Amino acid sequence: MWRHWMRELSRHNRLVRYDQRCNGLSQRHVVDISFETMLSDLECVVEAAGLDRFTLLGLSQSCAVSIAYAIRHPEKVSGMILYGGYVKGWRARGDAGEIATREAAATLMRENWGKPNPMFRQAFCSMFIPGATHEHFAWMDDLMLRTVLPDDAWRLQSAASVIDVSDLLEKVRVPTLVLHARDDNVAPVESGRTMAAGIPGARFIELESQNHILLEGEPTFEAFIDHVRAFIAETAGG
Repeated sequence: MWRHWMRELSRHNRLVRYDQRCNGLSQRHVVDISFETMLSDLECVVEAAGLDRFTLLGLSQSCAVSIAYAIRHPEKVSGMILYGGYVKGWRARGDAGEIATREAAATLMRENWGKPNPMFRQAFCSMFIPGATHEHFAWMDDLMLRTVLPDDAWRLQSAASVIDVSDLLEKVRVPTLVLHARDDNVAPVESGRTMAAGIPGARFIELESQNHILLEGEPTFEAFIDHVRAFIAETAGG
């Protein structure tokens, strides 16, 4: 699911990425999964990697953490790229219908995520990659099952629901590129437009796709990489 991202993002430059707490190879069952702690984790990774100045790439919910980091450490960030993100999480947006739907999905997540029957996880996959093949669904299902535990998945979903960086956008002072898939079911394209509109000088690019995770072989992924490389070339010396 992510191999082509890792390959292309590291083809012409050094790529530093890390597993969010409670995910992948990072520690599970961590008590504190607050926004401030996630920001602190990013700060620790940057320090440990010895990064002096770099392009910061945020995907999905990590866009909000990236925004907060860029405000706190503008001297570190030569440019910021935000893809598929949102300014407010689903609970913070305050839509009663959306909250009810998301809460129901969260309950199903907690009860069904780790069970052998992949029905719920595949329904979850269809939100993220509706344009995928059956093989992609199988990969995504296996990835979710292996990399996050059911209770942690539920807790992380709940924590992301209250994210709200609307008051931070105007404080961003680094060059910013915002990209968003037009028919994204996880984060509506309006979320990306709102984010770009609130950040001074930010550029917004709408991508022709329905996938929250752009797939290998999808023409839009190649377009995404082209935009990323052009932005890095433009801002790296800034």
